[in-house]
Amino acid sequence: MTGEPRLVIFDCDGTLVDSQHGIVAAMVDTYAALGLGEVPEPERVRRIVGLSLVEAMAVLRPEASPDDHSIMAEAYREAFRAIREAGEHEEVLFPGVADTLKRLDDAGYLLGIATGKSRRGLLGVLERTGLGHYFVTLQTADDAPSKPHPEMVRRAIADCGTSPTATAMIGDISYDIEMARRAGATGIGVGWGYHPPEELSAAGAVAVAPTFADLELVLAELADRDR
Repeated sequence: MTGEPRLVIFDCDGTLVDSQHGIVAAMVDTYAALGLGEVPEPERVRRIVGLSLVEAMAVLRPEASPDDHSIMAEAYREAFRAIREAGEHEEVLFPGVADTLKRLDDAGYLLGIATGKSRRGLLGVLERTGLGHYFVTLQTADDAPSKPHPEMVRRAIADCGTSPTATAMIGDISYDIEMARRAGATGIGVGWGYHPPEELSAAGAVAVAPTFADLELVLAELADRDR
């Protein structure tokens, strides 16, 4: 990253919060509700995390029509909402998230989120975790095309008055890294999410941080390199 101010955009599912159990359970309920037969393996479901729901359903069932993908997306929303309201699966913060966000905020970074979640879903996560006050820009699947389209990063940059070269996108899936690359920003992978580190590196990540503490080091090294 070069220039000031420095904008750091985070993915949500798989980067800030561990949502996989609820996501897989909601997909099971979706397939059951629509009578779609055998549910994809959990690993295959995790691999579509980060895409907008309609895009995700198209990946899981490419043989289905666009209308069917939309029906599946709505059924998934209802299933996930029911699971959350029943308290069966929580979206828990990964270790170190809160402390890292505070230190980055204290250091003068501008923080944002770009996620395949709906705005309602993201706001629910931020309310439950108490982290909403850290973020100055929120980009969701309601605002822009699905990852890896660069529009969410571009919107975040415009919101904050920064530039692509002063922006980093932090994510756990190759779509996050490709989105950053297409927007001209720096892509940084994390090693605790839903795509393996080698895929993140192959997508163009300048580094893959094993922990949140390592993520802070990566950001500091990039800042030092560009001074």
